[in-house]
Amino acid sequence: MKIQGNEIKPGMIIELNNDHWTVLKTQHVKPGKGGAFNQVELKSLTKGTKLNQRFRSSESVERAQLEEKEFNFLYSDDAGCFFMDPENFEQISLKKELLGEKLKLLTENLKVIISFLDEKPLSIDLPTNIECEIESTEGVVKGQTAASSYKTAKLKNGLDIMVPPFVEEGNKIILDTRTLEYVKKIN
Repeated sequence: MKIQGNEIKPGMIIELNNDHWTVLKTQHVKPGKGGAFNQVELKSLTKGTKLNQRFRSSESVERAQLEEKEFNFLYSDDAGCFFMDPENFEQISLKKELLGEKLKLLTENLKVIISFLDEKPLSIDLPTNIECEIESTEGVVKGQTAASSYKTAKLKNGLDIMVPPFVEEGNKIILDTRTLEYVKKIN
């Protein structure tokens, strides 16, 4: 499926120069002279190399056709992470490098979407919001202004995030898995 250069967004997988690339970052640039363009940082899915490319809105690029399938997370070990298809109970294994920081957010039976290209798993999408528990937080300094009053907190899964001052040890919170940011406290 062809898309315009200004429609390219982070997370997309595109076909370029006989290779498949995942979009890491995009920045819309409007120089003083000339037309606007989309500055895109790409990473090759086969070679692991990076590329910076400019796409004008008049240019089109082929978006890769991915098959997306729902899986449940089972467990992880030194070999990788294991997922099960809830329809036919078939299990697949993914390398830990493919998951990155998302690995720490996986919990037993969590439903995830795995994207495949030619039967090869490429990426994993977690639910947008996940419930986490606070393991420890820093103390609050009295007299701080409301604008800068976020403090560091360590989650039970090992991630460090910023939370408002009223969040304390043992509290359960909702975390945005796309940005790894605090959303809200659960009563």
